[in-house]
Amino acid sequence: MLPSEFVERYSVERRGTASLKWDGLEARFGDPDLLPVWVADMDFRVPEVVVDALRARVDHGVFGYGIIPGSFYEAYQGWLESRHGLHTEKAWIRCAMGVVPALYWFVNAFTDPGDAVLIQTPVYYPFHNAIRDTGRKLVASDLRYHDGRFTIDFAGFEKAIVDNDVRLFILCSPHNPAGRVWTEDELDRMLGICQEHGVIVVSDEIHHDFTFGDATHVPALSVAGGRYASGTVIVDSASKTFNIASLGLATAVIPDASLRARYDAYTRRQYDPSVLGLVGAEAAYRGGAEWLEALKQVVVANYARVKQGLEEALPGAVVCQLEGTYLPLIDLRAVIPATQTHAFVQNHCKIAVDYGEWFGKSWEGFVRVNLATQPRYIEELIERLGTGYRTWTGERA
Repeated sequence: MLPSEFVERYSVERRGTASLKWDGLEARFGDPDLLPVWVADMDFRVPEVVVDALRARVDHGVFGYGIIPGSFYEAYQGWLESRHGLHTEKAWIRCAMGVVPALYWFVNAFTDPGDAVLIQTPVYYPFHNAIRDTGRKLVASDLRYHDGRFTIDFAGFEKAIVDNDVRLFILCSPHNPAGRVWTEDELDRMLGICQEHGVIVVSDEIHHDFTFGDATHVPALSVAGGRYASGTVIVDSASKTFNIASLGLATAVIPDASLRARYDAYTRRQYDPSVLGLVGAEAAYRGGAEWLEALKQVVVANYARVKQGLEEALPGAVVCQLEGTYLPLIDLRAVIPATQTHAFVQNHCKIAVDYGEWFGKSWEGFVRVNLATQPRYIEELIERLGTGYRTWTGERA
């Protein structure tokens, strides 16, 4: 399926549907008339197989407590093995209501109040919240940044662990919002440092299906032939891959029996799986691959257009490298003073974005945009930024 065919077939109007992205603008940003390119969901309908499976379950008419059927395990395990080369056992798999709730559970299950938990900033802001809200000590190791590309400061990473007696590391792989798909060598070094210092690793791999070009996602449990599996868990979801976040389902893989026991002891009686989430995710894993591949072509085309368009419209702006996710950062610091980013982007250009400082205090002047949208909105984004920049600079001339 060509990108143009995908856009024509799956584009949908989301205004007036209680959409957080579109209808929540006034509550979130104080302005209902912004162009929303912020929160990470898509402006496309889900695969038909998902709609059909949900419709059949809804027609049954009963929405009581459920269990995880064997068919779901088979579909999920098959997806991980066929797409990412990761073999799993059914006994290792757990479900949660979402990746973010699962992160809170992992922090509570694997650490005590006051313990230090490490993240690599800039990183998805619920990572910060899961640490602070549970009374743990947040330790941040900044990624290195140069000319649109992020890399790991391994010396700083290890120093942060040693200096703060870190007990848990929340890894983002692929990394949101840095757009990096970590190589196996990079993962091996990080996980090796964690193993040496007795740090448990929780790897958020929710964006694992969005990799581009030569980048290949390596599950943390696969690194070095599974060398680090005894101290590592992964958590992911069909929600990002197939745009079904509101169905409320995430999956975790915990190979180590002692870590599973700690997780189970904490989560016992806290969660009954979402029946519709299980139905939707299973259908997507079984029949959504063609839809996903076409969507990824749309993301690639949108990225190329943003990169080209902003290089022309905002000389000096840097659209950061996108190896994975559909959420690139744009470095505006050479164009607009970092302290004026909000005023320029929101008040002047009338665009809703995620701001760099939401992901870490060192990253003011960056914005994150969502490319899983219709190309016409990408054109509008470029036009608003370009026109806004010309009038902004004219007013200050």
